[in-house]
Amino acid sequence: MSEPTVRIESKGRAVWIWLARAPLNILNIAMMRELGEAIDAAAPNHDVLVFQGSGPKGFSAGADVGDHTPDRVGDMLNAFHGVFRRLWRANCLTVAAVHGWCLGGGCELAMFCDFVIATGSAVFGQPEIKLGAMPPVATVLLPRLVGPRAAADIILTGRNVPAPEAAKLGLVTRLALDEGLDADVQALVHELGALSPLVLSMTRNELRRHLAMNFERELSDVEAFYLEHLIRTNDATEGLRAFMEKRAPVWTGR
Repeated sequence: MSEPTVRIESKGRAVWIWLARAPLNILNIAMMRELGEAIDAAAPNHDVLVFQGSGPKGFSAGADVGDHTPDRVGDMLNAFHGVFRRLWRANCLTVAAVHGWCLGGGCELAMFCDFVIATGSAVFGQPEIKLGAMPPVATVLLPRLVGPRAAADIILTGRNVPAPEAAKLGLVTRLALDEGLDADVQALVHELGALSPLVLSMTRNELRRHLAMNFERELSDVEAFYLEHLIRTNDATEGLRAFMEKRAPVWTGR
């Protein structure tokens, strides 16, 4: 039997959900399903969910590229987007504690949280465009967080965004020292714990409602576009194949 890739650590009214697939906590389909199950188990009984990556290299370097192939991508999106649909409906606050690499699906998970506390050396990014793909959750959410031009810069170039820049853009809530991440997260959890869980939850839901979006509908629209159009292009197939073969892609525009 394989080891679990998601761990739950309850601390009073807060719970840590650890991405436990070091060194880079790559999110494969099985891990995405475990993550969804962990949220189902933890959210009803806790006021705060904290997501954190195991190991020294990072929060998560994103979804497993091997799961983007045409025969698996539908299952992958169903499992991964199920995580965000659960979090959207949850009545608890969410915190991403980020160190090291926070890319692709890992970056989407972090940006979806109510708070993002990151070390100064953390690196964010949505590199999907370099593989001939796109990030559906970031496409829906990132323009609302950092503005349309900054979102386009991040998504359309696939560049890395250092944590201090991410903080200036509004992607990161607070910066922490590399050795102070755990203490800063604990301090935020303690700060939230002194407030009314009911009022926090109600206010958080109002904040999300006034993002002027219907997240689940918009995500479904982007998801359908991804599966029915983008992933069927020759360039999408070429980008994924080139990544796995460790070579430069040859784009054909088809």
